[in-house]
Amino acid sequence: MDKKNLIIGMFLLVAAFGLMYMSSQNQPKPPPPSPSQPSTVAPVSMPAAQPALPGGEVASNANFAPVAAVNGDARYVTLSNDYIQARFTDHGGAIADIAFKKYPDQKGSAEPFVFNDKHADPIFAFSSDAFTSRKLDRHVRYELVSSKANEVVYRTVFENRIEVLRRYVIEPAGVNEKGRDPYRIRHELTLRNLTGETIPLPVLSFNIGTASPVNERDTGMYLDSGYNNGDKSHFIERSALAGGSGFFGIGASQPVPYINTPEKIIWASVSNQFFTGLLTPDNPGRGMLTRRIELPPLRGMTTPAVGLTATASFDAPALAPNSEATLGFNYYGGPKEYTRIRAFSTHNEDEVMQYGRYFFNRIMFSGAIAPFMNWLMNLMHKFVGQWGVAIILMTLLLKVVTVPFTLAASRSAKRMQKIQPEMQALREKYKDNPQKMNKETMELFKKHKVNPMGGCLPIFITMPLFVAFFVMLQSTAELRFQGFLWASDLSAPDTIGRIWGIPINIMPLLMGATMLFQMRLTPSPTVDNAQAKMMKAMPIIFTLFCYNFSCALALYSTINGVFTIGQQLIVNRMKDKDPVPAAPAAGKRPMKNVTPSRKK
Repeated sequence: MDKKNLIIGMFLLVAAFGLMYMSSQNQPKPPPPSPSQPSTVAPVSMPAAQPALPGGEVASNANFAPVAAVNGDARYVTLSNDYIQARFTDHGGAIADIAFKKYPDQKGSAEPFVFNDKHADPIFAFSSDAFTSRKLDRHVRYELVSSKANEVVYRTVFENRIEVLRRYVIEPAGVNEKGRDPYRIRHELTLRNLTGETIPLPVLSFNIGTASPVNERDTGMYLDSGYNNGDKSHFIERSALAGGSGFFGIGASQPVPYINTPEKIIWASVSNQFFTGLLTPDNPGRGMLTRRIELPPLRGMTTPAVGLTATASFDAPALAPNSEATLGFNYYGGPKEYTRIRAFSTHNEDEVMQYGRYFFNRIMFSGAIAPFMNWLMNLMHKFVGQWGVAIILMTLLLKVVTVPFTLAASRSAKRMQKIQPEMQALREKYKDNPQKMNKETMELFKKHKVNPMGGCLPIFITMPLFVAFFVMLQSTAELRFQGFLWASDLSAPDTIGRIWGIPINIMPLLMGATMLFQMRLTPSPTVDNAQAKMMKAMPIIFTLFCYNFSCALALYSTINGVFTIGQQLIVNRMKDKDPVPAAPAAGKRPMKNVTPSRKK
């Protein structure tokens, strides 16, 4: 491989990850609505959080949504299948929380991860501005109408005029029909007019969940709310509400209490790194409101865990005398398993995975490549039953597919190395005539059938794969707490200990070693001392940059490097079909062949 091209490729790769990180930390911060100007969607407003609110809610300041206090007299109904255990509360007639039976809260724990455990509101609870009062929010107590193995129904009457029925149904575990999934909950909201007069209904807004950090190492980079407007999916990251100092002061902004998005809502979500609450209404909504929330510290944390909560709003038709209207919703509360979400996706709900999150991801085609890599990794896992082995097999398969391209590039680099003496001679001969030197150099390439861009090809092939794999791993819930060799969690660094507080991660060190050995084997088409020093430093720089990335990514890179080393050893021993003749020494003219030809 051309070392100059490799330097460029490595620099671009490091710069890409740097830009991805900086993008997440320096998102443009939308300003809060001015007090003198009403919100563009007035019904979706939310009053600023106060130090103390009725019911015992507490918020640290106006920039955070209040945390709902536990109702000691609340009565719960639990519906469960093999995948979830959903608790429904009569306070608000809503979903208090959802436990994921297949995903433990901690490594080795028997306790499941609970989504919406600590929250601003139960899921589907009306927000405090619904019906222009607090009478239908989570403080109102609903009557339990019926409770079955997979269904629960709540009822209340608002102002003796409107009967509110809330019906919830969970799917059985074995369901495999299109559009159905055991993590999905069906909710039907029925509003019935009990009077002889037409009653206009206000905009209905309710909570779609509260997402919290998954562990003490979670920086909140993947905490976001999202929605699809029928044309494109949009996401609001937690950092967009936090404000910040910007990039050297450029783009600095203050925290905002909420972000209001008055757009058509085909689906809406609130997610952390591995889990999501994904709402798909039967009829589009009219907006979403996103807030931060300070939750109790997680184990190993000394500061509050800052999460994210969101509220979606919907129009409801006016109720004719003694008539009723029903609004339907499907709610997926579960892990970010791409293959699962893709199976029931009808409105691009699988984009909640955010494979095309940043501009660089998009130009690297991550949105197309990452889903394929996820599917391939799951396919391999079905055969071997171990995620680490599945990653190795997937890596080897990808390398085999790209062998024709990388072999061609390696041969090109090898031939480029052989003509370096002739190129050096041209540089010395035409050092005062750059145009002539370029012309003669191109003639030299043509003569020896050398493609000067051949060394770039492997970079442009492997770089999108590397970026897509990196993006795919960040939200792949299947890898959470899955061990391999000495690593206890493929979705986290494989730290085996610490020295003076510095983590010892083995897999990135192996990755760096393979890179260093690979570079020693690769033909060097340049004698430039500065480039040679930079090449020696690149494995170290790249290892340090990837040191705290997930073990799965380092495993992929290590196996990729080992395969490339074997491939390069073969290439170095191969003989060219058209060998490059030895170049004359600088300053000397080639000798003529004066041997007379034999007469026939």
